[in-house]
Amino acid sequence: MQIALQHVSIPRPPGEESAQIARQFYGDLVGLPEKPVPSGIVHLDLVWFSLGGEMELHVFGEATASSPSGGHFCLNVGDLEAMRQALQKAGYQPWSPETIHGRPRFFCRDPFNNLVEFTQIVDDYMKYQREG
Repeated sequence: MQIALQHVSIPRPPGEESAQIARQFYGDLVGLPEKPVPSGIVHLDLVWFSLGGEMELHVFGEATASSPSGGHFCLNVGDLEAMRQALQKAGYQPWSPETIHGRPRFFCRDPFNNLVEFTQIVDDYMKYQREG
């Protein structure tokens, strides 16, 4: 049996205003195409985005969305530095964590305080593993 990630769901405050903020951040700034929410659950205050193929990002309204979680998801982007600059220009504060050779990366909080990792896969990190 093959298992693959199908979607990631993250919270935001409920309501249309935060749905628009989600569209601005993930759609306009990050560049993810928005997908229609299935008609049977359209009433649930969701905004869906395509992450490529069958993978999706679901941003849902939740009253307790203001507290940050320790979890995160990672987006592999084509031009890491351009993404960092776009986020900074929009007023966000990306930061660099520990280095993973072959995978330059940074983290940034979205408008709802969710943690997002941005990376660019440029080489096989296993080539840099120390023998033990």
